[in-house]
Amino acid sequence: MRKRMNLIGKSFIGFSRGSETEKTFTAFNPETGEAVEPSFYSATIEELNSAVELAQRSRIAYGRVSGKEKAKFLRQIADNIEALGDDLIQRATLETGLPNARFEGERGRTCWQFRMFADLVEKGHWVDARIDHAEPERKPLPKPDTRSMFRPVGPIAVFCASNFPLAYSVGGGDTASAFAAGCPVIVNAHNAHPGTAELVGHAISQAVRSCGLPEGVFSLLFSSNYEIGQNLVKHPAIKAVGFTGSQKGGRALMDIAAARDEPIPVYAEMSSINPTFILPSALEKDYVSVAKGLYSSVTLGAGQFCTKPGIVVLPDSEHLQKFAEFMKELMQESDASQLLTSGIRDAYEMGVENRGENTASASSEKETEGFGVNPSLFQTNASYFLQDETMSEEIFGPTTVLIKSDTAAELLEIATNMEGQLTASVFCSEEDLYEYGFLIDVLETKVGRLIYNGFSTGVEVNDSIVHGGVYPATSDSRTSSVGTRAIERFSRLVCYQNFPQESLPDELKDGNPLGLRRVVDGEAAEN
Repeated sequence: MRKRMNLIGKSFIGFSRGSETEKTFTAFNPETGEAVEPSFYSATIEELNSAVELAQRSRIAYGRVSGKEKAKFLRQIADNIEALGDDLIQRATLETGLPNARFEGERGRTCWQFRMFADLVEKGHWVDARIDHAEPERKPLPKPDTRSMFRPVGPIAVFCASNFPLAYSVGGGDTASAFAAGCPVIVNAHNAHPGTAELVGHAISQAVRSCGLPEGVFSLLFSSNYEIGQNLVKHPAIKAVGFTGSQKGGRALMDIAAARDEPIPVYAEMSSINPTFILPSALEKDYVSVAKGLYSSVTLGAGQFCTKPGIVVLPDSEHLQKFAEFMKELMQESDASQLLTSGIRDAYEMGVENRGENTASASSEKETEGFGVNPSLFQTNASYFLQDETMSEEIFGPTTVLIKSDTAAELLEIATNMEGQLTASVFCSEEDLYEYGFLIDVLETKVGRLIYNGFSTGVEVNDSIVHGGVYPATSDSRTSSVGTRAIERFSRLVCYQNFPQESLPDELKDGNPLGLRRVVDGEAAEN
C-alpha cells in the first residue's frame, strides 16, 4: 500500500528542505473562504541564493546529459506524479474549488507533456543540426568547416499559474520544456495552491535523485509575497524566465529582467480576450448550437482559462436577436461559480460592475459563498465598443460581451484595433472565408492560433500547436508555451568552427552516430 505523503510546507533547495521562517501563509478553500492547513514557510534570500548556486553548478553537467538520459528523467517525473494518486487530486480540488474530474484530466495532460518531451529529446531531431563542410581550395578565400545546433541557455526561473495547478505550474510545460532543453529549473510556487506544488515538487525531486542527476537540476521556492520572485529574476545566474499570469505581473518581471546588467528574456503569457467572430451564415444554420457552445466555453472552469472567449462580434442579421436572447437565458439560469482566489473574485466583481454601467447586461443571481460569483453577459454595439478602451480589457471569470456590428467596415475596424491575442475564432461557411478574407488577413497579424468553426478553450498539446500571440497576449510572439516548440525558448544556437571530430557533440559528427535528421551542405540528410 502506498504511503501517504505529509505536507511540511518547506521549500526544496536542491535535495535539502528549507527552514521554518517567520513569514508563513496558507492556501484557502474557495468554496468556504477558510484557510487550509498546513502553513507554508516563505523562502529566505539566502535559500534563494543557495538554490541558484546549485543550479549554476549543475548547469554544465546537466547540459551534457544525453537525450536518452533526459528522456528517462522526464518519464520518471510523469511516473512519480501519477504515483501520487488521489492525494494530488484531492489537494488540488481543496485548494481551487474545481472538481476532481478537472484534475484527473489535467494530471493526464501534465504527464503527457513530460512524455512528449521525452520522445522529442530521445529522437534528438529538435537540435536542428546543420553542417557545412570545409572547402580549403575555395577561391578567393578558403571555406571553414562550420556546424551548429541548439544548446541549453542555463538556469531557468519558472512562475506557476493560478488557474492550472498542474499543467502550468511546478510540473507544467515551462518546467518540462526547460528540462528537455537541458536547463536546471527553479520554480516559484503560486501561493494559491502550495500543497499541490509541494506534492509535485517532491515527485520531481525524487526523479532527480533516482536518475542520478546533479542536485541543482531542480528547486522549488515558496513565498508569501513578491520578494522571492523578483530577486529570482534579478539573480545573474538566471538566464530566462517562464511566466503565466496577469499582464501586470508579467510586465513587472519583463522590466526587472530588462534592467539587469545582462538582460534576459521573459517568456510571459499574459492577457487575452480571444475574440470570436460569428458571421450570419453560422447563426442562420444553427444559432442554438452556437450559443450553447459559446456558453460552455465562457463558463468552462468558471471562465478562468486564458483562452476564454471574452468578446463575441456578430454582424447584424435576422437571427442575431434570437441568439442574444438564448444566451441571456443560459446565463440567467447558471449556478454560481467558485473563483480561485479572493483577489480574482474581487477583480471580477469590479470589472463586471464597471462594465455594466454602460451596457445591457444579464446574469444569474444565485447565492454565493466563499469566492463564488455569478456568470454574466453584456451586450453593446460596435461604435460604443470602439470608443471605450475598457471594453477590451480582460475580465478573468465567467463573463463575455456580445458586440453587434452594422457593417463589414465596423467588423474590420474591431479586428484592426485589437491588441495581440492568443486566439481568434471565426464561425462561418466556407464561402464566407472568401467574402471575409480581409478579416482572416488581419487576425493573422494579431494571434497565435486561428480557429475555424470552433471555440478557443482547449489547447491540444502536440508538435504543431502554437500557444502564443502578439503582445500583450505574450511577451514574444515568436514562441509557443505549449507543444514541442516550447523547447526553443530555453535553448540557443551554438556554432563550432573547424573543430576536430572527437571534440564535436555527437549530434554534429560526420558519422551521425545518433541517426538525426540534419542539413548537410545545404541538403537534408539522415546519414
